[in-house]
Amino acid sequence: MRWTVHIEGGPRRVNHAAVCIEDKMYSFGGYCSTEDYKDWEPIPVHVLDTSTLRWAPVNYKKNDVVPFQRYGHTAVAYGHKVYMWGGRNNAVACDTLSCFDTKKLEWSTPQVSGMVPYAKDGHSACIIKNKMYIFGGFEYITDQYSQDVHCLDLDTMQWRFINTHGSPPCYRDFHTAVAYNNKMYVFGGRGDLNSPYNSEEEIYCPHVYCLDIEKETWCNMNAKGACPEARRSHSAWIYKDFMYIFGGLNAKTKTHFNDLYRYSIKDNYWEYLNVHGTRPCKRRRQACLIYKDKVYLFGGTSPCTHNNNRPIDENDDNPERLVDNSDLHVLDYAPTLKTLSILCVLEYNLDQYSLPQHIIMDIKMMTTPNRISRPINHAG
Repeated sequence: MRWTVHIEGGPRRVNHAAVCIEDKMYSFGGYCSTEDYKDWEPIPVHVLDTSTLRWAPVNYKKNDVVPFQRYGHTAVAYGHKVYMWGGRNNAVACDTLSCFDTKKLEWSTPQVSGMVPYAKDGHSACIIKNKMYIFGGFEYITDQYSQDVHCLDLDTMQWRFINTHGSPPCYRDFHTAVAYNNKMYVFGGRGDLNSPYNSEEEIYCPHVYCLDIEKETWCNMNAKGACPEARRSHSAWIYKDFMYIFGGLNAKTKTHFNDLYRYSIKDNYWEYLNVHGTRPCKRRRQACLIYKDKVYLFGGTSPCTHNNNRPIDENDDNPERLVDNSDLHVLDYAPTLKTLSILCVLEYNLDQYSLPQHIIMDIKMMTTPNRISRPINHAG
């Protein structure tokens, strides 16, 4: 396992949603603090070709059902379609289901029935069989955190509230949830000391919870090992029999993270991973997607000191100054000899003149910046 690629210039986005369909990765919405955020503009969509590491904007068809720009939403892939739900702009939260067809490059608004969840952001969503499961988030109509579970049958488009049993996670938002077989594993997130209400007394949960979809029962796993510090706005994914988490923030301790942990689902055990290569800087609200044996990490926001090596002034009225990222990192679980050799060429600045043309092309692909976003300090 090794961090192998770091290139700049992709979409500069924070709190976006992303999915992987075949060898393409689609990123939806999010915000950027250096751009003029316009609440009612059509949501931007970008696609990453994993074979070339090139980003491109998606010029989808414009119609009356194109969703508005947002952040804190979720997206899941089902076949060649993407189902996006929730999120908010600076004015309202959304409870409308939107569908993006990656073959037709067209949006639609499927007709749904059943008990639609309250509009929210910071919830999680994952696919188990033919259903999308949504947990938690912050509901704006009630002004409180949620611990509810809803599912949407993607074949019948019927919503259902799940009256779960057992010991559910506390009310929270900006946690992660991943699907493994017929279970959903939840980690982290932000709640409130006076939950479910928002009194701005944040609390963070360090436990792993498992929802058995068939039994509709929650269980606190009481995991062992080197448990990660509680956090929110991190990323999680499944690779083989492990759940991995990266990054995030604990605002109580004023700590951003760029650590990598894995949780053994079979052994109920946490382990810290010290991975070779140049790991991403500390950040939160990034996207992480896995395709085959590689994880693609992009976007998010970071403390300024981790991007321009400028120390934070302790007398600054806003000591947590942030900068939004446009970079792409690749974590390779099984780097080939070819990849490792290229990394040696780059690390030791070896002569590339006599290398085969296809190797030179691979080096360019792994090192040439994208052109979606300009550098943060660009003056022109």
